[in-house]
Parts: sequence; C-alpha cells; structure tokens
Amino acid sequence: MSAVASRSIRGLRVAARSVAIPKTSAQRCYSLLTRPGAVTSSSAKLVTSQAARGIKTLDFAGTKEVVYERADWPLPKLQEYFKNDTLAMIGYGSQGHGQGLNARDNGMNVIVGVREGGESWKLAQEDGWVPGETLFPIEEAINKGTIIMNLLSDAAQSATWPELKPLITKGKTLYFSHGFSIVFKEDTKVIPPTDVDVILVAPKGSGKTVRTLFKEGRGINSSIAVWQDVTGKAQEKAIALGIAVGSGYLYETTFEKEVYSDLYGERGVLMGGIQGMFKAQYEVLRANGHSPSEAFNETVEEATQSLFPLIGQHGMDYMYAACSTTARRGALDWAPVFEKANKPVFEALYKSVRDGTETRKSLEFNNRSTYRKDLERELAEIDDQEIWKAGKTVRSLRPDYKQS
Repeated sequence: MSAVASRSIRGLRVAARSVAIPKTSAQRCYSLLTRPGAVTSSSAKLVTSQAARGIKTLDFAGTKEVVYERADWPLPKLQEYFKNDTLAMIGYGSQGHGQGLNARDNGMNVIVGVREGGESWKLAQEDGWVPGETLFPIEEAINKGTIIMNLLSDAAQSATWPELKPLITKGKTLYFSHGFSIVFKEDTKVIPPTDVDVILVAPKGSGKTVRTLFKEGRGINSSIAVWQDVTGKAQEKAIALGIAVGSGYLYETTFEKEVYSDLYGERGVLMGGIQGMFKAQYEVLRANGHSPSEAFNETVEEATQSLFPLIGQHGMDYMYAACSTTARRGALDWAPVFEKANKPVFEALYKSVRDGTETRKSLEFNNRSTYRKDLERELAEIDDQEIWKAGKTVRSLRPDYKQS
C-alpha cells in the first residue's frame, strides 16, 4: 500500500471528523435558533431576514422553478413535525457524518446504524454517538427507525439490499441522498417495497461541506425528489428532512435527473474533466521549456486561488472584467474553440451515464475484493504526477499555509 495514497484516504475521514461536535457534557449546538443567547442584535437581523424568505418561484435564466427555504421550517415547527419519528442514519461515511450531526443539532431524534466494531462504528463513537442509545448495528437501527436514511455507498446499498429490504416495513419512510440505486435498479437490484414513501434529499456537496456550512449558519443547497408517495405527504417530508439535515434551500428534481446530472458532473468539470484539462495545459507548458513552478502557477494556482473564487462569487463575466484587456480578448476568442472541442466529449459522457455504462463500471470496481488497494494505487499515481508534486511546493509558499 502506498503511504501517500493511504494518507489521502484517511485524510478525508480525518478532515470530516475535524468539524464534529466536541464531546463534552454540554454539547455545543450549531443550529442558530437553538443556541443559548443566540438572538443577539446581529443574529436577530439574520432570523428576521430568513423569516421574510420562504417558498417562492424564481426565474432561472427564463425558466420558472420552485425553491423552498428554511424560513418555512423554523425549529419549533421542524421538531414538532418529527416529534414521533426516529431518523435512522444507515452508514457513517461523508454524508452520514454531516447529515447526522446536523439533524442531531437541530433537535431531531437520530440514531446511527453501522457495522458493529468497524471503523465507522469507532468514528461514530468519537462524534458522541453512544452504543445502545444512539448507535446500533444496522439491522437494529432499521427496526428502531421510522425514517430509514440509506447513506451507505452505492455499491454497499446494492450488496446489502437483500438483507435490508425485509426490514423496511409498512409505515416507514425510505430516504436516499443519491438516485443511483433506485434509478439503475436493473444493475443494483434495489427495488423498494411498494408500501413505503421513497424520497430523496441530495446535498450539492460533500458531507464535510454539509457540516461546515451548517456550522457557519449558511446551509448547503440541495435537491429533493419523490419516487413513491404512499402517504400523500412524501414531498412535504422530503422538504422538512432537507432542512433538518442542514440545507439552506432546496429545489425540485427527479431521481433520474439527480443521478444523471450528478454522475455527469463528477466525471466532467467537477473532477475528471478538470484534472484532465489541468494536466494537459501543464504538460504543454513544460514541453515548451517552462519551469514546474511557472507551469503550476499559470495552470492551477491562479485558477483556484484568484479566478475561480470570482466566478463563484459574481459570475463569469465579472471574472473576465476583473482581468486585463489582453486576458479578456484571448479568453473571449478561445472559449468557443474549447466549447467546440469539448462538447462531443461531454455528449459521449452523458450517453455513458444515461445508458448505465458508468453505473456498471462503478459497481464492478467498487465491489472488487481489491477495491481499496486498487483505488489507493490510482490515487497514488495522481499524487506522483509532476504537476501535483510541484503544487505541494507552491502551496507551501502561501502566507496562510498550514502543514497537513
């Protein structure tokens, strides 16, 4: 096993735990409206501002969409709504950690179900979940829960479904944060019982981000969907749960659209595409005599530290306007060239997602007995690329650099 790859995998879990609730007799509460003395002059303004915002129809570039905001679900209403429910968080990976702690902070009755004695069991204990009280083996947690939040990995959901399905009895609600298992049921074999509500709340970010944004009082944006509505209240339940787990606002989608867009985005500009483009630009600069530091700065550092934040805060046109006239002219000329070159790749990618090819690849790889070893090898290969070796040195020169 590569030490670097092992450190990368472990680092994700450590980073997520770094934002957990401290284990003290009086647990710190990050939910704005439940903090002692929370309504100060500044927070009162925030509460007032939120109260003025609720369900609304907004114009997204000419298309009308309904948006739900947390002001419609103040904590007393949220807690009253779920007073007879037990949220059984099945799995304690990235999303289980973030959503579980947020729901607990919001006063929900939450329990965690994971394999007893495993790594997730130990991590849950470190976050204050107590065996026999709020931490149980998976089967016991499902039996105790009324809302079964299946946050196991996609591969694990498929592998464990034959044992879990009989436990999802009439009257319970089945909750997912990804449409993968349900939409690609021919491959996953995950077919829910016909007598339960099946809903989705999909935060648009990692579990760590779900937690940190909640602690900052902001909340992440999430999508909601209903696969099966037995009670007639499935959508309302999805909206309320979205707020309970830390969403700032929610928008409607379907299970199909959520999984198609999610798999497509991850393989495209969010992860796969950006790594491929960074590496290609860097290698051309190096082949033309530029030093590693210069190539990295002109490819990654300026993008992530200077330009991308401007896009996130104000939009692409603002970022263009903030740059030199020469930079603007070149970007405006070359953007259509890149669009034309990349669009066929994106079209092929979406087709591969839609027809299930990406699902089958994922299930095959993630169900291998050598899964962790194979993944660590591939991540180690990325870590060993010159571009990212150079990046470590460049990052160490930042004034706010902290050794990790």
